[in-house]
Amino acid sequence: MKWLIHFALLAALAAPMYAYALFDQCKALFPNQQIPTSAEIGRDLCFDDFAIYYSPADKKPIYTVERINGEALKGPRPRRSNQFYEEARLPLQERSLLSDYRESGFDRGHNVPAGNMTTEKGMAQSFSLANMMPQARLNNQGVWAKRVEEPTRLYAKRIENDIYVFTGSVGSLGSIGKSRVTIPSHLYKLVYDPSKNLAWAYWVENANDAQVKPLISYAELKQKTGIDFHLPITDETTTPKIIAASPQNTKTIVGAWYPVFFDQFSSGKVTQIISDIQARKVSSIDIQYDRNIELANKIAQQIRTQTILTPILIQASPPDSPGVSYERNRVTLIIHSK
Repeated sequence: MKWLIHFALLAALAAPMYAYALFDQCKALFPNQQIPTSAEIGRDLCFDDFAIYYSPADKKPIYTVERINGEALKGPRPRRSNQFYEEARLPLQERSLLSDYRESGFDRGHNVPAGNMTTEKGMAQSFSLANMMPQARLNNQGVWAKRVEEPTRLYAKRIENDIYVFTGSVGSLGSIGKSRVTIPSHLYKLVYDPSKNLAWAYWVENANDAQVKPLISYAELKQKTGIDFHLPITDETTTPKIIAASPQNTKTIVGAWYPVFFDQFSSGKVTQIISDIQARKVSSIDIQYDRNIELANKIAQQIRTQTILTPILIQASPPDSPGVSYERNRVTLIIHSK
């Protein structure tokens, strides 16, 4: 009889997976403490600064959530730890392993970025393999880091209130490792600003040559993922608006700012920016650069001599991507609209 009781206890401990998440210890990380609804069966994992709804079948997050404070991001930041570890709270048969990623050709792609962590403990926890997905290497270190994660941090730093960010992936391109960790076909990041009741989402292919396409609406993301994030958004007037423009000067409005990219000097782009300034559509401009200070200064000089606005130059170094140089030579103007 004792062995039967013991067996039942072990089965109970090994079995608690939920078709809906509970997150009893970290509901404050969710907008209005509303937990998303997903048809996927998973485990809810609470960390100090973020939470994960984890798929035991795919061995990666179904989604993660963070509550980001811009002032905290501006303060002292912990050093990146780079100490990846296997999540001991998961049963062994549900974990992804360090060996799964070894020589797989894929990065251990953070869902919750290490770059968003503002405490030593949060930084350490962000390297749990439960927070990782197999991500194309140049995607992880290039377009995702600099065109998705960094703009999200910049937005958080420019507003007074907290924002909420959900990150996840869908689809399958096969699997890696002995644990058969699913390689997703697409990645997404949903940003919600409760002060404006505004939400927008990035939708990116999991490929080395992927590009950031126009932002998608909250409604479209729900349709693509099958997840209801329970945001209090009822119509499309609160989603990002894409301004029609020539391919040379495409502007994506997010809140009150948008980026314009320069891989080389473009008189057409500069002329349009100057025209917008003279039409009193622009309040300020940040010019981000890494190695190409000459191009950054040339653009700044054109703006200073033809308008009353003085751009602010900011050096921002992207992570190294073997074989990719455009990221480090690119100059990005962050245009703040009035």
